[in-house]
Amino acid sequence: MVYLALKDVNKIYPNGFHAVHDFNLEIEKGEFIVFVGPSGCGKSTTLRMIAGLEDISKGDLSIYGKRANELGPREREVAMVFKSYALYPQKTVFDNLAYGLSLQGVDEDEIEKKVNSVAKILGLEEYLDRLPRALSGGQRQRVAVGRAIIRKVGIFLMDEPLSNLDAKQRVTMRSEITSIHRSTGATTIYVTHDQTEAMTMADRIVVMRDGYIQQTGTPYELYFEPANVFVAGFIGEPPMNFIRGIVRDGGIPMGNSIIDIRVAFPEIAAEYEGKELIVGFRPEHALLGKYEQSYLLTAQVELTEMLGDNSNVYLTMGNDKTIIKVDPHDTPQIDSTIEFSIPYNRIYLFDGDSENRI
Repeated sequence: MVYLALKDVNKIYPNGFHAVHDFNLEIEKGEFIVFVGPSGCGKSTTLRMIAGLEDISKGDLSIYGKRANELGPREREVAMVFKSYALYPQKTVFDNLAYGLSLQGVDEDEIEKKVNSVAKILGLEEYLDRLPRALSGGQRQRVAVGRAIIRKVGIFLMDEPLSNLDAKQRVTMRSEITSIHRSTGATTIYVTHDQTEAMTMADRIVVMRDGYIQQTGTPYELYFEPANVFVAGFIGEPPMNFIRGIVRDGGIPMGNSIIDIRVAFPEIAAEYEGKELIVGFRPEHALLGKYEQSYLLTAQVELTEMLGDNSNVYLTMGNDKTIIKVDPHDTPQIDSTIEFSIPYNRIYLFDGDSENRI
């Protein structure tokens, strides 16, 4: 069942700035949806329109099958978690968790029961009598999440809730939020600029750029079947390598090498003869040495980064720069010349003008 739907939703501010363009999305009950994209792409604005904190300029929002454009934030039965935590500094953890229930007139015994239940889920039992200033950043974020889930609403909205945490805390909270989502079964819409959060947490990801949806899909689909250069470069760490070139006699120059795309992509080679293509490949798909069913390339090693489980190797290929991932035991020497292969089935081709995947 479609739980929440946005149809042709736009946000245009009084000064004429068009922040969100024709946003279309249907969300099923219990899904974990992540809006991801660079700063200013419209993801938080879209979330705030769903919450009722921003007016919708054009288009329709429906929740539980009913039009919600004119409903106030409280009437929409959503709970929002902000990146600033938004806790009451003078109230204890218990009182912060209980505040929303108190406003609803819930009985004190029921409030205590619900607060203790949520505190147990989030590991906050021993902190209930503390003020927010006595908590770590991760603990404060858990309180903010707890204040949302205690209301038992059907939709959780989270606006970059982990942005103020350090790297270790973010990893821990990612798993905790995912676990909470599974235990509550609530529909969750989560905003982040961190593609790692999106890939590890989402059922589906909505990639945004300049107010437009670039692609919607599962983490697998976005990684292996990107719609365009932007999505391909945004998803994955390090990002996908891109090399532009004019197709001449079926070949595209890549540094001192020429890859003959007629071998693996004969129809594309014929169609794009004399035109520009963008060749893409992911750093982790490169193989040191020569392999069958692969394109062989030559490059000079500019820099290496040993990361433990792998090494990033920064290469120069003529005027082009690329990055490949290799086993740390096979890390080449800086300034050396190496050969590496890209399997045919790991090559991505994009139109040089539209930058859409072919």
